[in-house]
Amino acid sequence: MRIAICDDQREVRELFEERIRRLYPEAELLLFSSGEQLLDSEKAPDILLLDIQMPGKNGMDTARELRKKNKNTILIFVTALEEFVFQAFDVGAFHYLVKPFHEKKFAEVLMRAAAQSEENKKREAVNSKKEKPGLVITTKGRHITVDFDEIIFAEVFDRKVILHLLDSDIEYYGKMKELQEQAGDEFFRPHRAYLVNFNYIRKYDAATIELEKGQALMAKQNYREFVRRYLRFVQKKGKGQEKNNQ
Repeated sequence: MRIAICDDQREVRELFEERIRRLYPEAELLLFSSGEQLLDSEKAPDILLLDIQMPGKNGMDTARELRKKNKNTILIFVTALEEFVFQAFDVGAFHYLVKPFHEKKFAEVLMRAAAQSEENKKREAVNSKKEKPGLVITTKGRHITVDFDEIIFAEVFDRKVILHLLDSDIEYYGKMKELQEQAGDEFFRPHRAYLVNFNYIRKYDAATIELEKGQALMAKQNYREFVRRYLRFVQKKGKGQEKNNQ
């Protein structure tokens, strides 16, 4: 297990290092004094303890950059600032520790993060052995297979379904309902004309969903269920955020 500590104060890094060593003496520890240093590292941590108030690139901006290349790191914010707790959710934080806190609380959160990390690895190993069936469609006289993981979102226009992929768009004659049934739990239909992939959501409100490429509309009557499903998806991915008041 690889655990990283990113804090501009050396005494804090040393304190966390000591506490982690007591719990996980065999863990590989990475110590960073700035967000820039962390982002330049080629080693991806399984768990990251990240301060928010740092010179240069602050912890929240660092987390956003980190998520672009690594969505699996379990992120724990350790800060004296409570006001960033809601932004922490946007970058998939596992927990939000507010200084000062007891060593017992630190150990509890870290142990839960380690357990979640192991669970994620086991799930990834199982999933990698399974061949996920793709979406078979006919477009421009050709039969092609599209990986669901590459679909950012889909929309209906003029009796056609348009698939917005990572590097292209594909359209075909089909029904959104049939696509929705095949897509699985990582997709949600917030509006009759749209189907979105939870993995590519950047932010949302009661009217629109902003994705890594493009936007989808949100029907008012679907918003509550969307939030419930999305929160459950985030938690299953090991990225549920919590706030600590101790």
